[in-house]
Amino acid sequence: MNITTLIKSVAIAATLAISSVSFAADIDVSTNANDLAIHGYDAVSYFTDSKATKGNQKYTATYKSAIYQFSSEENRNDFKKNPEKFAPQFGGYCAMGVALNKKLDTDPTAWKIVDGKLYLNLNKAVQKKWSTDIPGYITTADRVWSGIQGVSVAQLNAE
Repeated sequence: MNITTLIKSVAIAATLAISSVSFAADIDVSTNANDLAIHGYDAVSYFTDSKATKGNQKYTATYKSAIYQFSSEENRNDFKKNPEKFAPQFGGYCAMGVALNKKLDTDPTAWKIVDGKLYLNLNKAVQKKWSTDIPGYITTADRVWSGIQGVSVAQLNAE
């Protein structure tokens, strides 16, 4: 890694850490009970409609202790048949943040499906940076996630 890349990575990490002060949630949709996943957006609609669609509390399902809402009964039923297909990666945390060893909240409208998996980002600005090297950031985040998955948001983001 050259010095320019290192400086840019540090700057991005600092920006994400500052942004997370007001946006980070003390949740991990894979382990925390009574949590509304994806801020109530329909996980299936990203795949079927290619857009972020707000769910309805009338159609819900629970997966890994998180409550998912859906825009239709059909989407809820599809999710229940195969939740791993539709649930966001990294417990619903920002994919770029995970690559930088952080657990950051997400904007449900800053998303992308890559190789059949849903990835969310903190916001559209972070998503734009993440888009510059999606395969590289996913590889890094996959490696990092196993080490931070069980660490609390407060503890991890304070480091």
